[in-house]
Amino acid sequence: MTQALENTRRQPFAFDNSYSRLPQHFFARQTPSRAEEPWLIKLNEPLAKELGLDVEMLKRDGAEIFSGNMVPEGADPLAMAYAGHQFGGFVPQLGDGRAILLGEVIDIHGRRRDIQLKGAGQTPFSRRGDGRAALGPVLREYIVSEAMHALGIPATRALAAVSTGQPVYREQVLPGAVFTRVAASHIRVGTFQFFAARGDAEGIRALADYVIERHYPDIKDAANPYLALFEAVSERQASLIARWLHIGFIHGVMNTDNMTVSGETIDFGPCAFMDSYDAATVFSSIDQNGRYAYASQPGIGQWNLARLGETLLPLIDPDLEKAVAAANIVIEHYGERFQIDWLRGMRDKIGLSTVEDDDLELVQSLLSAMQAGRADFTLTFLRLSHLAADNGSEAAFLATFAEPDAAAAWLGRWHERLERETWPAAERSAAMLKVNPAFIPRNHRIEQAITAAVEDADFSLFEALLKVLSRPYEEQPDFAPYMEPPKPEERVLQTFCGT
Repeated sequence: MTQALENTRRQPFAFDNSYSRLPQHFFARQTPSRAEEPWLIKLNEPLAKELGLDVEMLKRDGAEIFSGNMVPEGADPLAMAYAGHQFGGFVPQLGDGRAILLGEVIDIHGRRRDIQLKGAGQTPFSRRGDGRAALGPVLREYIVSEAMHALGIPATRALAAVSTGQPVYREQVLPGAVFTRVAASHIRVGTFQFFAARGDAEGIRALADYVIERHYPDIKDAANPYLALFEAVSERQASLIARWLHIGFIHGVMNTDNMTVSGETIDFGPCAFMDSYDAATVFSSIDQNGRYAYASQPGIGQWNLARLGETLLPLIDPDLEKAVAAANIVIEHYGERFQIDWLRGMRDKIGLSTVEDDDLELVQSLLSAMQAGRADFTLTFLRLSHLAADNGSEAAFLATFAEPDAAAAWLGRWHERLERETWPAAERSAAMLKVNPAFIPRNHRIEQAITAAVEDADFSLFEALLKVLSRPYEEQPDFAPYMEPPKPEERVLQTFCGT
């Protein structure tokens, strides 16, 4: 093979690395560690094509590239610096302790996307960790991030999963793996906090200018672009968290270092989807006090945004009092925007196309009945979608509730409300089925797939789960068992950090 052919073979990425052109103290350059016997578990071919990558080349060289053994030409590997509030306590330096940003590409739609390896070895920010990832958390992140995308929720994506052929040591010895994550960017609220904690006003300004250019170019000419930036980030977060609640998603670790300024969901460690509805649901093993419970997420989003606002105050106005007043207005608007987005989505979920003053109380009454009746969150709304077109489906809907009396009373009010709608029943049902999924990443299904892979090197359940979750709004008869909530002995009560 000639040198020219060899170079072509090893250049699947057209990198254009803007973050690495920022000041050196924004990151630490870091070459990934080598993996002993890398094996490509999964390549997301549709995403690779969307990124403009050579799929056939990645099939050949993907194990080497996505394990970190082969650094593609044009990459500029680095670990990003950031700080963060973790469960309310501030840590002035965190950073990518087991993640290495290979670089950025411009996808076929003209969007700039980060490509990052998680679990590719130690970095200067590892804080005595090994920088590696275990197979289970890598598979969990792959499954959940792709499911979120299919559900229509802004989220980071999974490009590849690779086993390293070497063990990692946690509470027990586990097979190691590397996850390749794609993101609009990996800039977090904690990235701004890193510079604010050091009194680095120029660093904050450079970062804010970069974020505006990369994510919010329409506000460059605003009268106060930094206030406009705060408003834009706030609006995206309000929308994002409302959409989490619409599908019963619980992030599990909403620290400020896990909140992107792009508006994407990031980090799928101790996350989970609710089975039976309970507003106080917590899955994360490290959330001992329920700080990040399902119903607490909107308030935590607002709290995190306040921390971002604190870092931007000097840019918003040199007069601190004026800056604080302006930022507080944005924080107040976040609450209003969240409520609007959440209620709009809940109207869609129960089939309302018009607005009435009592709609909020109608929605809250349904949620109360679901909590009292221990109703499965996803099945409740799916069966209500069927009931919208077929009154004969009422029994199936009520069967979702262990105690159906409150639900039966609520149905009477719902039917009365629908009488004031002009939407034909079939159209209403079809619209509801577009927002009420049949399939979510059930926690027990994820655990089953992980157990089979880790204990028996069997990835068939992983592949099956990815297949069914790629079409969550279609009722796929061949996968009907995947719609069902867990049996009592299958329930997952805790999820864990691990990547």
